[in-house]
Amino acid sequence: MIEKMKKVVILASRSGKSRLLETLSRAGVMHVTDIVTKSAKAESYEEKRAEYAHVLQLLEERRDKNDKKKILVSGSDFEAVHSSLKEACERENELKERIIALQNERERIAPFGEFNPSDIQALRDEGIPLYFYIVGKKEEETLRKDENVRFVPLSYSGKGRAVALLYTPMPKEIPAQSFEIPKSSLSALDVQLLSDRKELEDLSRKITLGAEYIPSYKACIEAWDEKITFERVSATVSGDDVIYLKGYVPEKYEKKFRKAAEENAFAYMITDPDDEDNPPTLVTYKGITRIVKPIFDILGTIPGYHEYDISSYFLVFFALFFAMIIGDGGYGLVFLIAAIAMHIKSKKASDINILLYVLSVVTIIWGALTGTWFGSAAVLEHLPFLKVFIVPAITNFPDLVGVDSVWAQNMLMKFCFILGAVQLGLARVMNIVRKAKEKDLSLVAEAGWFIDVVMLYLMALYLVIGEEVPFDIIIGGIALGFILVCCFSAQGPGVKFIDGLKGSLAGFFTTFLDTISCFSNIMSYIRLFAVGMASLAIAQSFNGMADGMTGALLPVGIAIVVIGHTLNLVMGILSVVVHGVRLNLLEFSGALGMEWTGYNYEPFKMVNEKEAENS
Repeated sequence: MIEKMKKVVILASRSGKSRLLETLSRAGVMHVTDIVTKSAKAESYEEKRAEYAHVLQLLEERRDKNDKKKILVSGSDFEAVHSSLKEACERENELKERIIALQNERERIAPFGEFNPSDIQALRDEGIPLYFYIVGKKEEETLRKDENVRFVPLSYSGKGRAVALLYTPMPKEIPAQSFEIPKSSLSALDVQLLSDRKELEDLSRKITLGAEYIPSYKACIEAWDEKITFERVSATVSGDDVIYLKGYVPEKYEKKFRKAAEENAFAYMITDPDDEDNPPTLVTYKGITRIVKPIFDILGTIPGYHEYDISSYFLVFFALFFAMIIGDGGYGLVFLIAAIAMHIKSKKASDINILLYVLSVVTIIWGALTGTWFGSAAVLEHLPFLKVFIVPAITNFPDLVGVDSVWAQNMLMKFCFILGAVQLGLARVMNIVRKAKEKDLSLVAEAGWFIDVVMLYLMALYLVIGEEVPFDIIIGGIALGFILVCCFSAQGPGVKFIDGLKGSLAGFFTTFLDTISCFSNIMSYIRLFAVGMASLAIAQSFNGMADGMTGALLPVGIAIVVIGHTLNLVMGILSVVVHGVRLNLLEFSGALGMEWTGYNYEPFKMVNEKEAENS
């Protein structure tokens, strides 16, 4: 249910600004609008918060999942811990970069062997300059033939040879890679690398152990979030001598807001939002429908305040679509086992856990009705009692129940079209009911769309599975629905009928295209059949590959079955995301006129009042 909102304005004197902010933050029910996002103080707070968040991210990446120890500190104790961990993280980063540089330097000088760079400089001081290069085999032969060049061959470097030239540099006509004298010898580099790696190991251990302070960091970041919010709201306050804030309060919290304002002698005004207003959305999930909230959270979809809460419808249709796309009772058992394991591990059934229970049970039921268990007919042959649950009209193994395979497939496609007509027709009925309450004459257009949905459903049956239908009635029904939409779609409260008629007729071409789109929407539900059959075909293919592998090949056969069904299951889950969600959030929601343009209700509140005072 989308909670009703009240539009509010609260006023105070300039001198009462701090008290106003503290009062609203304690009440914690007002969603402040038009918040100023940039202010010098808020930006400085965000920089500090980012510092803590960076260390927290590193700690979460390093934490040992088997270590359940948690330490909660605050104030100066926390700052001391943070300072130490921050320094460790920065030093670790420095060491990693230096180790890479040292390794590159070691690799560069390795072909020249062990030597002391200071000895080379001493030779130069004595009048014996040395020049180091890496040359190819041809260049080395050229050097050997040149009597004016004295050189000492050193070691090989890949396809080249490291050489040292005495007294004179490399002649310009001979291509060579010059070698810069290092600051340290190989042995010195090895000592430094060993030392740095030991220090890096100690720092890594320290940071890993620091993961015990993750709860402290989360609490700290939450406090800084509150300070940032408080500062932004403070910067949002408008007015000179009299200041004010605008926003929204859920109707169920109206009394709490009034009480807080009146106890502090603040003036306020409360009104109902207009159609032009865009209040935040607060969805209250009741009963079993709360288990779909994680899906909406993952998808990031929020209905607009003036739109529908479709959570209950979404749950019903999504569960059925999930079952049809996965399409296998055996896979449903796998999901059920996973749900039970999650439940046992957490010792409490979360919303996601309950959702998995529901989806697995519905999938098992669908698999039983279609007779599909790991895509194998052998399961039905060895467990004949499973045949009792099969509905012949939608079975995937028609030969086992004595029905024609083409007829069974047609019936399954018909069931998909029925689902499409029911869901899209339901959307139009919901629109009719809503507009009837609002005394909106455009409900007649919604009735026209409902007629079109029914007629176009029959048209789909005729075109796809060749079912006999009253073709004359279908054409007449589509024409009637089209005319109703063309005449009433622009009608509405306060709109003169003739003006609404003109507006509706002006959208004639758009209505024509929408009618075609309505037919394609019904047709799109056949994807439930197609994806389910594809999943079955893949399962049967892997079963066929493993069939007959006995004796020494038995482990190979088992591996093929396990890997094959695992891949098929993963692809099925991806298909649910692509197709099952789409049918709900595009086809169904589109028929409802939903655009999912809402934003969350986020009340201005402070958990830690001292933070507000210090701000």
